Amino acid sequence: METLERDAVAAGSRLTQFIGRHPRTLTTLIVTGLMGFGVTAFGIAPLAPDAADLPRRMVTEIVTPEDISSQLEALASHTLQLYRNDLTRPTDTADSLLARLSVADVTAAAFIRSDRTARKLLEGRAGKIVRVRIDESGVLEELIARYPAENSDQFGTHFSRLRITRVGDKFLAGVETAKLESEVRTGTGTIRSSLFAATDEAKIPDPVATQLAEMFSTDIDFRRELRRGDSFHVVYEALTADGEPITWNQASGRVLAAEFVNDNRTYSAVWYQDAHSKGGYYGFDGQSKRRAFLASPMEFSRVTSGFSMRMHPIHKVWRQHLGVDYGAPTGTPVRNVGDGVVEFAGWQNGYGNVVQVRHSNERTTLYGHLSRIDVRKGERVEQGARIGAVGATGWATGPHLHFEVKVKGQHQDPLVIAKTSEAVELAPESRAQFTAVARGLRQQLEVAKANPYRFAQAE
Repeated sequence: METLERDAVAAGSRLTQFIGRHPRTLTTLIVTGLMGFGVTAFGIAPLAPDAADLPRRMVTEIVTPEDISSQLEALASHTLQLYRNDLTRPTDTADSLLARLSVADVTAAAFIRSDRTARKLLEGRAGKIVRVRIDESGVLEELIARYPAENSDQFGTHFSRLRITRVGDKFLAGVETAKLESEVRTGTGTIRSSLFAATDEAKIPDPVATQLAEMFSTDIDFRRELRRGDSFHVVYEALTADGEPITWNQASGRVLAAEFVNDNRTYSAVWYQDAHSKGGYYGFDGQSKRRAFLASPMEFSRVTSGFSMRMHPIHKVWRQHLGVDYGAPTGTPVRNVGDGVVEFAGWQNGYGNVVQVRHSNERTTLYGHLSRIDVRKGERVEQGARIGAVGATGWATGPHLHFEVKVKGQHQDPLVIAKTSEAVELAPESRAQFTAVARGLRQQLEVAKANPYRFAQAE
């Protein structure tokens, strides 16, 4: 071992002496060697086989499917379940409702008629959201109905869920209370005949359509200025019961932002409310959509006679009609169009039951032919407050509301007064927060325009 170590040391000493005496010679040898490796690499690389020339082999495997009888047995053993949805109607019976839901089950119909809890399905107001699960023969397996909470203190925040379930040869029925959920939805539509027809086609709740008409009422006369081809985009908040949007609560469908294109003119509005401002709709510039007078004392009603000359329906003579008549069923709520004080509430000759309200700047409004009066003389009423209901009292040929506006004692066209009345200003201290809120809602509205069902839940 010592001899090998002495030889290694001697060899290393001789190599060091050689490098010191011949540095150029050593450098030349190293460079030449590297070039040789390079040439060798270039010479070998082209010799790699071409993938196209590699041998290929096709492998064929026969797959034998199961015979038809086995497949049919598998299908026969599969349990088929069908689901149907509908709303209850005022004229529904247990048999008619189940038939509409494709349920062929006389036992289930008999149970709904006889069981005290199950009978709630058809009791009370119509419009309950009903979903059934049935088998392939139409036998009922489960029925779930959702409707306003039975406890009045929970109305608007909760809903009642009636569940009827088959257990063997019998049925069980029970009612529970659950909380309503809120979600943001979007929609878009094009006017072909009417606003409500367009929102129905877009599966947008009626309360949303009503709000669209309200929020743009100072920009668009929906009775005379709506055009075929007009369009709208809307972002709204919907209350849902087990994921199903509800319509029985007017709070459901609060419009958060909307854009309406009417006759190639675009109008936009967003909902805003804080501690300094009464909730309302504003343009993106902060200009309020709310004016001192509402455009109508009723929510999107039908004008049957405008502010113009007409043949009087009773006296049969031509005379100036000094107001606007709105046709609606008896009992339809009538609202006050502007903040004021009730000046008169009672019977007044041909007008029947009448409410007269005094407003600022020597303006008064009159609501005639009411079936009911809900305010009293001297009472202060806010804009939008319910003051009575549509009727046919006095000289009326049918249920309708007669509405008048006077300025300094002179009759004026209510629609003109509403459009020209002063706007409600946004509080200065609310400007900064409004700008931030409006910016976020504008972004959501742009998303709704690009993809109108982005937030919508699956049907």
